[in-house]
Amino acid sequence: MKTLFFGIVLIIFTMSVSAQKLVNPNATREANALYAYLSKISGKSILSGQHNYGHELNRSSDTIRSYTGKYPAVWGTDFGWILGSKLVDEVINQHKKGSVITLMYHMPRPFDADTVKRSTWKKLTDEQWNDLVTPGTEINRLWMARMDTVAFYLKKLQDAKVPVLWRPFHEMNGGWFWWGNRPGPDGYQKMWKLLYDRFTNYHKLNNLIWVWNANAPRIKKDDDAMAYNLFYPGNDYVDVLAADIYNNDYKQSHHDQLLALGKGKLIAMGEIGDVPPPSVLEQQPKWCWFMIWARFPWTDNTPEEIKALYGSDHVLTRDEVKKKW
Repeated sequence: MKTLFFGIVLIIFTMSVSAQKLVNPNATREANALYAYLSKISGKSILSGQHNYGHELNRSSDTIRSYTGKYPAVWGTDFGWILGSKLVDEVINQHKKGSVITLMYHMPRPFDADTVKRSTWKKLTDEQWNDLVTPGTEINRLWMARMDTVAFYLKKLQDAKVPVLWRPFHEMNGGWFWWGNRPGPDGYQKMWKLLYDRFTNYHKLNNLIWVWNANAPRIKKDDDAMAYNLFYPGNDYVDVLAADIYNNDYKQSHHDQLLALGKGKLIAMGEIGDVPPPSVLEQQPKWCWFMIWARFPWTDNTPEEIKALYGSDHVLTRDEVKKKW
């Protein structure tokens, strides 16, 4: 009976996805084409992906190539590691090679300098948080100024006709980042909406596909990740719902709860550590990409495990993606 129920649910979600459009009505042709491609493969195939640290922009992807003979379809990196023309040039280079691009930002607290080490993991007081999400305050102004700098470089990518899977301020349902553990409408939900408005309506960044990326929920002493829905800003502000999954925690609920929350929106594995066995992809068919975190191909996986994943009939590599954007 349970199998029948989930089968019916997946059929409904598949029908819903086909009717979905990007939340930005002015999205570029390239962004719409990429989203249409992801929608087309959803439930059938999954794009392989690899994160790369900014100071070694291709080391992790090159490792996948050395193991499998193929490059990942998705290439990712972080504005928090490198912010400038070097990153933009490499993103454009990867786009020209056929990679799908995903970008994120491990941002220091708004009032800390970029050089302050580990500022990303320092907390805000309740008063500081309220100021952050209140337009016109000093902390809000400092935050927006930083995001305006990121927008400057995203515009360069827009000018180069590069669509971006944009997944800012991830793992918000955990307590380890300064933007984390702020549930409810005056918490992270409000922060997301303010950023969406700034980038979409003020900066006219139309090349972004907005990826809301939580951590897979868990109950773990001093390291909880709370339920997805407490931090979700709503379907009017999100194109793709993603989960970060580490330590082989590939529970079916991580997949199914995202599907239910998004009501037909695409879902993805924004980050993974230990790679899943191919059987997980059979049981959780709606993930449309996975992205292994930087260096994890050799620190937490064996070449044989990577080969097994890439050998799955469901996994697409860069050369197998028929680029139309």
